[in-house]
Amino acid sequence: MTLFFVKDSTRDSYSIYFDIENQILEIDNDPSFLSELESSFYSFRNYYYRNNGSKSDDPAYARYMYDTKSSWNNYVQNCVDSYLHSQICIDSHILSSSGRYSDSYISNFICGKSGNSNESESSNIKTSTNGSDLTIRESSNDLDATQKYRHLWVQCENCYGLNYKKFLKSTMHICEQCGYHLKISSSDRIELSVDPGTWDPIDDDMVSLDPIEFHSEEEPYKNRIDSYQRKTGLTEAIQTGTGQLNGIPIAIGVMDFQFMGGSMGSVVGEKITRLIEYAANKFLPLVLVCASGGARMQEGSLSLMQMAKISSALYDYQSNKKLFYVSILTSPTTGGVTASFGMLGDIIIAEPNAYIAFAGKRVIEQTLKKPVPEGLQAAEYLFHKGLFDPIVPRNPLKGVLSELFQLHAFFPLNQNEFK
Repeated sequence: MTLFFVKDSTRDSYSIYFDIENQILEIDNDPSFLSELESSFYSFRNYYYRNNGSKSDDPAYARYMYDTKSSWNNYVQNCVDSYLHSQICIDSHILSSSGRYSDSYISNFICGKSGNSNESESSNIKTSTNGSDLTIRESSNDLDATQKYRHLWVQCENCYGLNYKKFLKSTMHICEQCGYHLKISSSDRIELSVDPGTWDPIDDDMVSLDPIEFHSEEEPYKNRIDSYQRKTGLTEAIQTGTGQLNGIPIAIGVMDFQFMGGSMGSVVGEKITRLIEYAANKFLPLVLVCASGGARMQEGSLSLMQMAKISSALYDYQSNKKLFYVSILTSPTTGGVTASFGMLGDIIIAEPNAYIAFAGKRVIEQTLKKPVPEGLQAAEYLFHKGLFDPIVPRNPLKGVLSELFQLHAFFPLNQNEFK
């Protein structure tokens, strides 16, 4: 799939979305602009099926019919290429000789890596297409468009490919280019894990104060909490509650890295402890999804005390009540979370390529004055060292959890429904 950002002769912006595989064309903004390109796009599909891939006497089509597999892609790219040349204010040197846009240019254009528009009216971007270097001149207006359309994409931190946000939920926030598991919000994680209509939050009105009156020259701790609450729509760095997983009642807590890096303060520790105690009283299996940078420094030793408090509650839950706890380690899981409840699960599951550590790479290198080898803190390396149990991709995770619960005698409320 491809998405172009273009401007017409009046400098109005449009987005053109092509899904070659599913034969979809979407153009946002103007109906007349849509009809012109849409008719050109679908004319090839009609022509292609009418002629069953055979060569045509029309030279406009003939050059694309030699390769059935790539004919769709080539024709659409060339169609847009020609239209942009004649109608839209994009210089011809942006377009490659093969009729395809430079991936690095599109990446720079969308992700805002092209430079600082405040320094000059225009900026130069160095990119490469088919082995040759091109210099693309981009105006400050284009940089404004960059910011305008940035919300449409999520860039993979592994391959730097662009993923269209519209389809991220359907792909479970997994990169379409390389299969890397992208960071996911706690709300989206709950939606993936819990059966629709069964989620019931616990202690969702509990908020952090400033117990040690933490002093910061940049921003007061209370103001920072308020800022993250507005930004994420959450009250704290974890959501806890009950629900059903394939019909099996569970207690689940999901940390959110978007809220102050998922750091564990007094409220996070208290919410987890209360969830464990509730699960113990109701004899529910427990799932905790970890995504955290560790203890929250703004609460000092009070945040470190949460490690002991949670571990104590888990001891009663696991050893005295003989109940079942599953810990899921996502990227990143570090610091006090790794040193406490993250590694106390009866079954410890990790996501592929998850960054799991106690101290971060930079801290280790500064302390030991030695470089940390690449991949040393990745889930795959740690799995071979026996740090946790399976590595389970996001797609089958719900089914794996369901089987684990049933193996430990937790069954769906309506067993016939889930056979």
